[in-house]
Order: sequence, then C-alpha cells, then structure tokens
Amino acid sequence: MGVVRVQVAPGVHKTYHTADIDPKLLQTVSEKEAEDAKNTGNNFYKQKDYFKAIKFYTNAINLQPDKAAYYGNRAAAYMMISNYTNALEDSVKSVEMDPNFFKGGLRMIKCYIALGNLTAASRALQDLKSRDPNNSTSYASENTNINRLRDLEANADKDMNKSDFRRVVYVMDRALEMAPACVNYKTKRAECLALLGRYNEAQEASNEMLRANSLNAGALYVKGLCLFYQDHLDKARQHFLQVLRVDPDHGKARLAVKEVKELESTKQKGNAAFTSGKNEEALKLYRAALLICPNNKLTNAKLHANIAAVYIKLRNYEEAVKACTAAIKLDDGYVKAYARRIVCYQELEQHEDAVRDAEKMHKMEHSRESKQRLRDANIKLKMSKRKDYYKILACSKSANMDEIKKAYKKAALKHHPDRHSHGTEEEKATAEKQFKEVGEAYAVLSDPKKKLRYDNGEDLDDPMGGMHHGKHSYCFHQGFPHQGFPFSV
Repeated sequence: MGVVRVQVAPGVHKTYHTADIDPKLLQTVSEKEAEDAKNTGNNFYKQKDYFKAIKFYTNAINLQPDKAAYYGNRAAAYMMISNYTNALEDSVKSVEMDPNFFKGGLRMIKCYIALGNLTAASRALQDLKSRDPNNSTSYASENTNINRLRDLEANADKDMNKSDFRRVVYVMDRALEMAPACVNYKTKRAECLALLGRYNEAQEASNEMLRANSLNAGALYVKGLCLFYQDHLDKARQHFLQVLRVDPDHGKARLAVKEVKELESTKQKGNAAFTSGKNEEALKLYRAALLICPNNKLTNAKLHANIAAVYIKLRNYEEAVKACTAAIKLDDGYVKAYARRIVCYQELEQHEDAVRDAEKMHKMEHSRESKQRLRDANIKLKMSKRKDYYKILACSKSANMDEIKKAYKKAALKHHPDRHSHGTEEEKATAEKQFKEVGEAYAVLSDPKKKLRYDNGEDLDDPMGGMHHGKHSYCFHQGFPHQGFPFSV
C-alpha cells in the first residue's frame, strides 16, 4: 500500500495512504507533480544544464508515462548532448503516442539524419508531410540535408574506388558535420586514415567508437588494419578474427585474415630460401609477397630490403640500390634500407651518395654506430677523391708485396719516357705524368707503414708523419733510373 503527500493549502501538505484517496484526486496530484518536474526540467534546459533537465523530464515521464510532450522534451535534451540514439527512441515514442505531435516528428527526422539513416529519415519526412503539410520551410531544410548527405555518400564511394583516400576523409568530415553520430561515416573515415598511414588518428577514431560500443565490428577492423599496416601481422590477425566473431559476414575482415596468412607464409618461405642460398627462389617469393597487399607499406618496405639483401649477396649492387630505394620510398625512416644502400653505393664507388645516406641515418638514430658509419663514409669519400695507387699499378687491394713489386715493374716499363721518345709532345707529356704516378704509387704501397695509412684513408701529407710528393719522386728514381733500361732493382 503506497502513500502520497497532498498539498491542502499553500505550504501545507498532508500524507495519505493511496487506498484512502479518490483515484481522480490521485491522478490530479500525479499530473501536477509531473508538470512541476517538467517545468523544472525546462528551467535547467534554458540554463543549458541538459543532464539535470533529462533527470527531471524522466521524473515527469515516470509520473505520467503516457504524455507525449514529456518524451519530446527529453528527446530535445538528449539531442543537445549528442545522444541521438536515446533522442530517437523518445521521439519515436512521442509520435506513437500522438501522431500529430509535430515537434516529435521533426526531432525524429533530425535524429535519423544525425545517425546517418537517410532511408528512415526520408520515410519519416514523408509521413510527417502527410499529417501536417503546412510546415514547408522545416521540410525543405531537412530534405536538403538528406539530399546533400546522399551526394556526399556517392562522392565518397567514387573516391574510394579511385583509392583517393585523402578525398574520402575530406568528404566524410563534411558529412559528419550534418550526421555527427553516423557510425558508417566514422568507420569509413577511420579506415581511410589508416590507408593514408595516419595510424594514430585512425586508432583514436576507432577507440572513440569502441568506447560507445565495444563490439563495433567496423572499429575493430580499423584497429586491425592499423596493426597490419604497421607490420604487426600476428596482432592484426587476432583483431580480424575478433571482427569475424562479432560479425561473421564482415567481408573485409575475412579477406584481411587471408592476406595476413598468405603474406606471413610467403615471406617466411622467402627467408628460408635466402638462408639456404637459393637466391633466385628467394627473389621470386619476395616479389610474390609484394603483390599480396600493395597498401601495406611497412611490410612491403621490408620485402624490398630483403630483395636488396639477395642482390647484395649476388654482388648485383645496381639492383640492390633500386630495391633499397623502393623500400625507402615506402618508409622514409627505415634505417636498415639506408644501411644496405650505403654498402651498395660504396661498392659502386658512389661515395657522395653514401655520405648523404649516412648523414640521414645519423639524424634518425644519433647513436655511436651511426656516427661511426658517417665517419667511415666520409673517409671513403675522401679516399675516392685521391689517386688510386692500386689502379695506377693495376693490382688488387689485397696484393702482397711481391705482387705490388711485379705490378710496379710492369707499369713502369709501360709508361717509361724512353718508350715514348718518338711520340708527339702530348704523348710524351702524358707518358711522363703516368710514369711519375707509377713511382709515387710504388713509393707508398711498397712501404708497409705508408701503405697501412693509405689503406686506412689517412692523409699522407699530414705533417705528423705523412710524406710529401717530393719524396715520392726521390724514391721513384732510386728504383727506376732513366738510364740502365730495362729494370734495375
């Protein structure tokens, strides 16, 4: 048995058992209390305290659950805090109670638009028009919004088919201005952010949707996509499988699971082939893996770097440079690709390019290793700009002293001025120059200490122990006089 407090005079209340009160009086009391609650809610609404307004509108509904206006008021407050799902529920309820409740019908249309349900919005608009044809201005405004959103959806689909993901993000931003609670628009925008490599933004958008609904399949898919494109293949597969548990018909997630498995398998087979020395097979497998998911830039960058490793093993440095460059184009911060390209540039004697890459690496890493790599690259660049004594003597850099001596004798004989005494002045000058260079080269390479300093890239003209060109000439003439042809050793 319940009780109720009844105002019998201003400021005077009495408490009665409900069984002792006339039902009509009880209804009157309930209506008055409900109206008071509604009015209090209205005051909070005007003060923009929508949460308190909702609380009092709810009290009014509990007291008078068949009053359409109360649901309409609460719907308006829900809309102000962007809770369009609850606002729609109240709007629909208000129209069911009173089909002629125009505000309720208009709010229902606005909620459908905000949620991106354009079919339901159009249907609700037609129903409202048929019941109340005299509000053409309101109808025109909502009809414009519906048509504008349909145009934006069509444009987004076209841009998506053209892989113009940046444009899709722009279009979805415009659509969300009119339909801020549309999950489909949010999901498409987040997916395109992931496809653009803007992973932090995509994950933030996904997390926002998951806070509203932890089983949002679209948001879970985008999170998996971000992991996939950041080369976290195992975690990505787990997310895609979770999507399929939530929505077994999610086609993109099903395809993604297949791509992850195929990519992992093909890459592992390529690695195994490389380790086993099956270089051509490794190249074939790495190239096949590149075709599985062209949008997966980070994984594909690693595949290009793997291809470069194969070419380095085959001593095909030109192709290795191309593969490293492809990797860097996909991931400008990929240190391993820069390191491999430096090796290739140095093998190809493109030392200035090697120094540029070493400088980039050092800026990225700022480590002891990167500093040493840059120092070594600069030394090799400096070495490349001085005379190549091994080339002058036509011997290898690994030649021993006997081989260097033999190479010296052969080169000196070839360029000795006596052999070119009958040539033109230009030919004699060239021979004289080459002859001196042969002596200079031998003076350095025949001296173990000087040879070591030369091989280490040290400056031989350094006053702290480097030698001078005049001494080269002296040494040379000692070993190969102008008279006494042939050699005197």
